Amino acid sequence: MSGIMESIQERDPGEHEFHQAVEEVMDTVKPVLDRNPEYVRAGILQRLTEPDRVITFRVPWIDDEGRVRVNRGFRIQMNNAIGPYKGGLRFHPSVNLSIMKFLAFEQVMKNALTTLHLGGAKGGADFEPKGKSDHEVMRFCQSFMTELFRHIGPDTDVPEGGIGVGAREIGYLFGMYKKLQNEFTGMITGKSLGWGGSLVRTQAPGYGVVYFAVEMLATRNDTLEGKTCLVSGAGNVAQHTAEKIIEMGGKVLTLSDSSGYIYDEEGIDRKKLDFVKHLKNIKRGRIEEYTAAYPQAVYTEADTGLDYNPLWDHWADCAFPCAIQNDIQAKDAYNLINHGTKLVCEGADMASTPEAVAIFRDKKILYAPSKAANAGGVAVSGLEMAQNSMRLSWTAEEIDNRLKPIMKGIHRTCLQAAAEYGEPGNYLAGANIAGFIRVVNAMLDQGVV
Repeated sequence: MSGIMESIQERDPGEHEFHQAVEEVMDTVKPVLDRNPEYVRAGILQRLTEPDRVITFRVPWIDDEGRVRVNRGFRIQMNNAIGPYKGGLRFHPSVNLSIMKFLAFEQVMKNALTTLHLGGAKGGADFEPKGKSDHEVMRFCQSFMTELFRHIGPDTDVPEGGIGVGAREIGYLFGMYKKLQNEFTGMITGKSLGWGGSLVRTQAPGYGVVYFAVEMLATRNDTLEGKTCLVSGAGNVAQHTAEKIIEMGGKVLTLSDSSGYIYDEEGIDRKKLDFVKHLKNIKRGRIEEYTAAYPQAVYTEADTGLDYNPLWDHWADCAFPCAIQNDIQAKDAYNLINHGTKLVCEGADMASTPEAVAIFRDKKILYAPSKAANAGGVAVSGLEMAQNSMRLSWTAEEIDNRLKPIMKGIHRTCLQAAAEYGEPGNYLAGANIAGFIRVVNAMLDQGVV
């Protein structure tokens, strides 16, 4: 195992996020390999950690001042053993090859856990939509799709939204794909309801996180009712995580963006959350503006010089990191535990560092990795694909009635896999093992390809 990891680090130097994602899985699937030596003989680890395809491309576009800008686009098609590639797009200045590969690798495991027939991929660009006009975003998306369209399709690779890629961006991307291919297909998910989108798709990642957390609490004969909750982020996942927490009787104390975070001791209720949704989704403003409307709240500016995130330094029962990878580090983990937190449920991909996860495990904190907890988004994306194929639209109630059992099933699968391989109650091990076995068995069935 160590030899394989060293080989990956030597072959892909500097790809720290990708190395972290791979090492996390390798550390937990060793019992599976010991029990199934045929996996080792088939070179499964080497094949699973090498993407099927890495696509990088230039994205030139013209800003409103008439200046030519150039960004870099990516699509990592990681593995399609159980279905067409599926995974989001991220438009953010931090996007690079390592982040794209880590997200694609995580997506393979996450999609396998849903039991839907979906492979794993991820893509995006180092483009910052914030501060750009609608016309600039449109021109960028159209240029991005003039290359991406060659590599995607409803039976090949179906992208979806993500950080920096919301309904506006999805619309522009779909429009250019339709023009280039001269066909109207379900080649992307997260579409608007009027032209093929699914109800509950926007809410699904956040709702699914909370449904998973509720299942976790139930294992200790507890509920979310009355629980105080820290939520990081203020984007789609964070908004709908907060919304479902409120609906289920919990109290949300925090939200954040890259500029800083707000702490509202009175709790962020439905009215306040509606304000945040309008602020972030319509005005595209900063979370600091929350304190102008609700002066009892405290705003803390982000400080990159700190070795911890002050958002996690408050008393609370539950933590829902929904911002970005490695949001919770070792010091944050200790701060959460020392302030009474009993549950950490990730809404953002790989939201906790390995050191933080080890601390949660050592202190017997309920901890759910993102590949299990936020699988609701891709699950409903899969349901959107099914609706597109059948030219049907299901009601919100029908979608939610499908989402809840999927999240319950993922929770049950994680616990069963963890127990079977000697790690009872370890959701990280259970998620990795269950996803790994499903993908690997499909790969073995299909030969060395």
